[in-house]
Amino acid sequence: MNKITITTLERMKGAGEKIVAITAYDASFARLCENAGVDLLLVGDSLGMVVQGHDSTLPVTVDHMVYHTACVVRATERALVVADMPFMAYATTDQALATAARLMKEGGAQMVKLEGGVPQLETVRYLTERGIPVCGHLGLTPQSVHQLGGYRVQGREQDAATAMLEEAVALQQAGAQLLVLECVPQRLATEISNNLDIPVIGIGAGVGTDGQVLVLYDVIGISVNRIPKFAHDFMPGAGSIEGAVQAYVSAVREGTFPGQEHTFE
Repeated sequence: MNKITITTLERMKGAGEKIVAITAYDASFARLCENAGVDLLLVGDSLGMVVQGHDSTLPVTVDHMVYHTACVVRATERALVVADMPFMAYATTDQALATAARLMKEGGAQMVKLEGGVPQLETVRYLTERGIPVCGHLGLTPQSVHQLGGYRVQGREQDAATAMLEEAVALQQAGAQLLVLECVPQRLATEISNNLDIPVIGIGAGVGTDGQVLVLYDVIGISVNRIPKFAHDFMPGAGSIEGAVQAYVSAVREGTFPGQEHTFE
């Protein structure tokens, strides 16, 4: 069983092989998802909503993220584990370094993820120059939900689309080795994926990205929140939770998920 690294994901992008990612917050689900064939486990600050019951990701703390990341890492042998940097835990470069160090040293994460484009370029460069792998996140950035005016599709207007493409390129140039695009029109997400050398993982960004990520609880139909348009409940007919995750893995690999009903234009 070969450990998946960022080099593995880069090779998959080059070969046109779809990358499958899913969120995980504890040891049992992490092991189950890995056994189902998932390549990347994201310990998302989405745990604030699906585990803790908040109405946003904002209350999640660094301590929460370190705890849940460590739980996931203990049960993982093959998948790459990426941990979210929580809200206001990377407001300065020094704070970002301290947060990332905890997520990697105490939590065991192999990569950290942060939200934002131009304002985060200095932070991405600062972290990567110090040996910390970084995943960027553009489009709908849940930590900025109040500033964005809600959970809305981003990049529909031409100026916004051009700016997002430029930000994606800039994040790559700053050292980011992976990028998540959330709630972005399919055409734009495909264009960004085609213009970057690093792998691009979509969530609500259409089928043209290098891979997909979903919240585990949406995949198995148990989210306390309404399942978003871009997600799909794979439990009906699956027979088990692992069967549902396997169905998700297969659908991403085969390019049948996301379908048009999950996609924004």
